[in-house]
Amino acid sequence: MGRIDNRIRRLRFDHGEMTQEELATRAGCTRQTIIALEQNKYVPSIELAFRIARAFGVPLEEVFQYEDS
Repeated sequence: MGRIDNRIRRLRFDHGEMTQEELATRAGCTRQTIIALEQNKYVPSIELAFRIARAFGVPLEEVFQYEDS
């Protein structure tokens, strides 16, 4: 089974050191969700994944990557 990795933490810092709270507000989720995503403890719905990518103004594939095992 594969796994989904993300670059959320890196992208937050690349975008003016955006806080977890600011990203959560822009993506329409909670700060706790962002924390869980950054720690790879949670895989987002496809809708949330797109909202996070849109918050950064980048393509989905720049935020999330699927890794085959």
